[in-house]
Amino acid sequence: MPKLVFDIETVGVDFEALDPTAQELLLASAKDDAERQVIREMLGVSPLTGRVVAVAFLNPETNKGGVYYQKQNDNEKEEEVDDYLMVPCADEKEILKRFWDLANHYDQFITFNGYGFDCPFMMIRSAIFKIKPSVNLMHNRYYDKPHLDVYDKLTNYGAVRFKRSLHLWCQAFGIESPKDKGITGHDVGQYFKDKRCREIALYCVGDIKSTALLYEYWEKYMSGR
Repeated sequence: MPKLVFDIETVGVDFEALDPTAQELLLASAKDDAERQVIREMLGVSPLTGRVVAVAFLNPETNKGGVYYQKQNDNEKEEEVDDYLMVPCADEKEILKRFWDLANHYDQFITFNGYGFDCPFMMIRSAIFKIKPSVNLMHNRYYDKPHLDVYDKLTNYGAVRFKRSLHLWCQAFGIESPKDKGITGHDVGQYFKDKRCREIALYCVGDIKSTALLYEYWEKYMSGR
C-alpha cells in the first residue's frame, strides 16, 4: 500500500488588507494590545485568513520525496537536494493542484496533527480555488485509511492531553527536530515577507522527515492488537 507523509506551511494575509468588519470580528476577543498583536500574527493558522506556501511530501518506503513551494522569482528552477525534489510553483493554486495530482498515486496519507490543521486547511483552500481534492483526508478519524494522524495515535485521539508540539515529541524519541536548525512555524510569516521561500520549503521537508520517523516508532512499537 503506497504511503505518503506530508506537511504544509502557511502564512497569513496582511491584516490591513482585510475589510473593517473582518478586522473587528478577529479582534473582538482581544483584551489589550498584546493580544491584538498575537491575533495579527496568527492569521496563517486559519484557511479563512491564510494560504499555503509549501507542501512537503515523503514516501517512507523509498525515502524519496519533495516539496512544492511558492517561488518568489522566475529564476528559481527545480532541483534535487538530498533525494528531495524542490519544485517552485507560481502560486498557492498550483501548489494545491500539484499535491492532489500526486495524491492519486497513494493509498494512505500520514501526518502529524493533520486532522487538527493540515487537512482541513488544504481542503478548504482547495475548495476556494474550485479544486476538487482527489482524496478525502477528513473522513472518519478513527479509521487509518486513507489518513493516519500520528499525533492522534500517540495520544489515543486526544484522550491523553499531551502537547501537540512536534519538537517535544522529537526530543522524547531522540529524533532530530526541524526546529533545531533555527526556524520554527512562528518564523514562516517573516521568512515569506523576506522572500526566503526556499528556506521555508527546506524547513517543511524537515517536518516530514521527523513525522516519518515518529510514524515508524508508532508502527513498530505501539500499533497492533
